[in-house]
Parts: sequence; structure tokens; C-alpha cells
Amino acid sequence: MAKDKTPQTSRAAAPERATSAGEVDAFLTRVAAMPAVKPAGGRGRLVFALDATASREPTWDQACHLQAEMFDEAASLGGLDIQLAWYRGFGEFHASDWADDAPALLRRMTGVHCLGGKTQIRKVLKHALAETAVKKVNAVVFIGDCAEEDVDLLCDLAGQLGVRGVPVFMFHEGREPGARRVFEQIARLSGGACSSFDAGAASQLRELLSAVAVYAAGGRKALEDYGARKGGAALRITRQLKQG
Repeated sequence: MAKDKTPQTSRAAAPERATSAGEVDAFLTRVAAMPAVKPAGGRGRLVFALDATASREPTWDQACHLQAEMFDEAASLGGLDIQLAWYRGFGEFHASDWADDAPALLRRMTGVHCLGGKTQIRKVLKHALAETAVKKVNAVVFIGDCAEEDVDLLCDLAGQLGVRGVPVFMFHEGREPGARRVFEQIARLSGGACSSFDAGAASQLRELLSAVAVYAAGGRKALEDYGARKGGAALRITRQLKQG
């Protein structure tokens, strides 16, 4: 576990590059290697969490568009309930009701406005723990660009989610190395995966988000069917599944 107690990662713009095909494949391979389980009761549950602080405002509209496509993909499966969660400002944290109505979720998300403040990733992880204690959560997706919290606390919460079989998929916007290290640790300890995301990787992020949604909705079998239908990186993941 990392030694630094409170990583103060910079919000200044860092040099960016498009996410490489190798990184996308590595992320998809990680999803493919997860346990071949079908969500209990036939419906998956996915917590979709967002950093809505001011530093994310320049790419917020693009992120909303991509996330809307993920919702559409999940809705087409007919088996995924999604809960939106976000933080912003001074200690402000919100979570929507659980729903399978993609248009309603999108309207809720596009109604959120970014507001300056510190990161509150711990609240996202604590919220996921509380939700899965009530009813099983199959996966958590988090999109953010910074981490300004006690890394040991975040790792402990991530480990608790891992013990409960709730993988966290961390999508890191930009290239800030300190935040990336924290995101990777959260993903690893929870049993999830981490991938970068920037303005040059919109189509790749779409594939990554959709793969997680499909997995949460129907397990590995649904992911195999999705890959056969979509091709590209999604098809590569199904080949890896069959070889595993």
C-alpha cells in the first residue's frame, strides 16, 4: 500500500495522448478474466459515479454523450439497473434512485452542473458498500481526473468492496500520474480495472463503458454475445474468454 497519506494531485492541465489500443485491450482482458457469474435475480446493478468538480467542466458534455451511449447499450439488454452518483462543491454528494430508464438517467445526468471543490471518492466507495449491504451491486464505474484524499483510506474501502465481490472500474480523465496511481490501486484492490480516458479516445471509452455495462447486466456470457455482435475490441475480448 502506498506510503503517502494524502496525495495532492495537481489539477493543472497535463500533457495528454489518446489511450493506446494496448491499454484498451489490457482493460478488456481484465474484464474478460472476471468470474463467470450471472447477476442474482436476473438483473444486474451498476453504480455509475462521477466527479463533477470544476476541473471536469471542459469535457463534461462529451462525457455525458458517451455515458448516454453506455446507458443505451445496457438498456438493450433489459437486465441492468443503474444508479447515478456524483460529488461536487463543498461536501456535496448525491445518488439517484435505481432505474432502468436510460432517457431518464440521461436527463438527470445532463442536469448536473460542475462546481469547484475537493474530491470525495471515499463517499463513492462508502456509498457502494452501503448499497451492496442492502442488495448486491455487481459493479461500480467511476470517472474522474484527480484524487486529493488519504490513499490508505481509499484503498481500505476498495479492499472491502473487493471482499464483497464488487469490482470498481476506474476511468481516469487526463494523465496526472499521482491520480493514476491511486485509481490503479482502487481498481486492483476491488478486483476491477483502470483505464485512461481523454479527448482523443472517445470511441475507445465507449467500448470500455459498454463492456462493463454488459458484464454487470449479464456476466461473461452476455459479454461474449456482445463481442460477437459488435466486433473490434469487443470481439477480441470474447476470443480471450474462450481461450481462458
